[in-house]
Amino acid sequence: MLLPTPHPTSCNDEPALSRQPAPVSAAPGVATATPVARRPAELPATHAALICVALPGLAISTDQGQLTGIGLEGFYRAGRRMLSRCRLRVAGREPLAVQASMLAADCARFVATLRMTADGAPDPDVLVERVRYADGTERITLRSSSGRHLRFPVEVALATDLAEMAAVASGRAGPDIRATVHDSGLRWSSPSGHSVLTAHPPPQDTLASAGVLRWELELPPGGAQSLELRVRPAGSGPIRTASRSASNHMAPARAEGDDPRARSLLDTSIDDLHALLLRDPDHPTDLHLAAGAPWRCGLAPADALAAARMALPLGTRLASGTLRTLARTQLTGRGPGAGMIPGPRRDAGPHLPPSCTGIEATLLFPVLLAEAHRWGLPSHETEELLPTAERCLNWLRATADDKPYLPDIHVRCETQAHAHRAAILGAGLLDEHNRPGGPALREWAQHLRGAFRDDFWIEDRGGGRPAAARTPDGRPLPHLGSHTVHLLDTGLLGAGTHAPGLLDKVQTEQLARLLGAPAMDSGWGLRSLGTKEAAYNPFGHRGGAVRTQETALAVAGLAAAGYEREASGLLRGLLTAAEHFGHRLPEMFAGEQRTAGGAPLPHPAACRPAATAAAAGVLLLTAVAGIRPDVPGGTVTLRPVSSAPVGELGLTNLRIAGAPFSIRVSRLGLAMVEEAADGLQLGP
Repeated sequence: MLLPTPHPTSCNDEPALSRQPAPVSAAPGVATATPVARRPAELPATHAALICVALPGLAISTDQGQLTGIGLEGFYRAGRRMLSRCRLRVAGREPLAVQASMLAADCARFVATLRMTADGAPDPDVLVERVRYADGTERITLRSSSGRHLRFPVEVALATDLAEMAAVASGRAGPDIRATVHDSGLRWSSPSGHSVLTAHPPPQDTLASAGVLRWELELPPGGAQSLELRVRPAGSGPIRTASRSASNHMAPARAEGDDPRARSLLDTSIDDLHALLLRDPDHPTDLHLAAGAPWRCGLAPADALAAARMALPLGTRLASGTLRTLARTQLTGRGPGAGMIPGPRRDAGPHLPPSCTGIEATLLFPVLLAEAHRWGLPSHETEELLPTAERCLNWLRATADDKPYLPDIHVRCETQAHAHRAAILGAGLLDEHNRPGGPALREWAQHLRGAFRDDFWIEDRGGGRPAAARTPDGRPLPHLGSHTVHLLDTGLLGAGTHAPGLLDKVQTEQLARLLGAPAMDSGWGLRSLGTKEAAYNPFGHRGGAVRTQETALAVAGLAAAGYEREASGLLRGLLTAAEHFGHRLPEMFAGEQRTAGGAPLPHPAACRPAATAAAAGVLLLTAVAGIRPDVPGGTVTLRPVSSAPVGELGLTNLRIAGAPFSIRVSRLGLAMVEEAADGLQLGP
């Protein structure tokens, strides 16, 4: 959840989804921001909505199928509502909704029934099917099961306000715009834009003042007839989504095995990733992921980098496009912000002031480049992006200024984990390409490890825990939350090995025990704040809710560190939660404890689909196989979870070195490569 606090160097504005923070002091390289003291409007709930996404197109509906113009309902294009109302009446009545379901990331199906004959029987005899697409198309099909010839009127009432989504969400959309007749449909015009709806076949009657199109349909016994509506900005053609040309950006990987949920999760995750793809308008070959629908359909640097990193098993093209897009936003010149990737502020929950995602993005940039290099990013692309990574690492060294910690508003555990990983992986990247700076980064990282293990570890009778942060006066904040998973996320080095962590072996073992305990593991996934902590709220986005991305990172980190029991418990819980959400995991959901026969509670403001949640589905399953490639070294190492938490699992059509890679993990936890690039050897 991001906060609209102005920031002239590293943090830009983004719509608020949470409370406003109090003024805070800035860290070096981060300018001070004083937010406006006002409460943002309450967002419409979207947890029960069917959201069709093929950016820049979006269609939001309730399970009734009718678009009533209430709340967020409607067709959107590039953030503007093209159509807010689309109400169908057959023979003067609204059909009775009986089912609504998502067919794919970009389309939903609504089924309704009507009883047309007056023979006293209760059985419906007309089926009404509506298939709605994110690109602005709706196909309405009426099927008769009556034994009689049917003739009846069909009316569709249409309207729009041509409002921006921000205005719709805050209740400032304004009145409907008067329609005019246009060709085989209607047109709406305002100073902010124009919208045209066409119908096929053309309506037999059009009442523009009421926005109504009317047909007289005839259905023979067992017959069917369809109507198609298309809405788009005046003068524009069909939406050209980035996903149409993205077949080379993400491999069509498949999962199969004992647990059918694995296949469904991976299929849905990849479908959602395609739906969230965006082009850089000035460089259309570079694709990146929008943060999530419906609230964040634009570029959020930290989320885009994190999602591209988790999606590396699908190939390096998405990582490459994301890195190039963000490289063009890097701050240059002189000053404390030089080298940063700008990003908005993010609310950090009840115990910490807001953080700047620009810091996270700046530290993630060299990490993603280093790991994409291991997964097979072509050497010329690595060389092209290396200067940007160097500037990120120079910012890190300059900001740390020979101190043991990277300063922030508070010295946060999570930020130090990002900085340590960036220093270690960045040093390896620089050394491998004969660039200076690697030894200095390693020396600083070693200094950070020594200080962190002493300063950030809080001893208690339960075995201790890492501090969430240290205040400016050096006081540790002891609350336990999912931010600690970043201490386990050390990243890939050469030869498929992992970087050293900030915690020692005993501390890592204790952290694994804490993450697997009931206070943190809800049974559906990892809570963002433990139940025993002050201000715990199961719906708090950083105060107790399950965050999908961090749960997947915990599974991968715990499995890599050898804590398979804890990793397997979180994995199974998240797979079960995914099943309840139709395998489209939201960015977060309530951290209520799992009970027999229960279901996870949705968060009413969560993005769904979300880039990090969709990519987490990829990471979750590939972590079971423990795939650790080192393409420059010509090897791939496999360290599967030996307990085989989902039984036998086959992953096909992944990508390493740009070639298909397939692997199978048996019920005994043994991994076997079934397909790999020529010259790629199995490492120890």
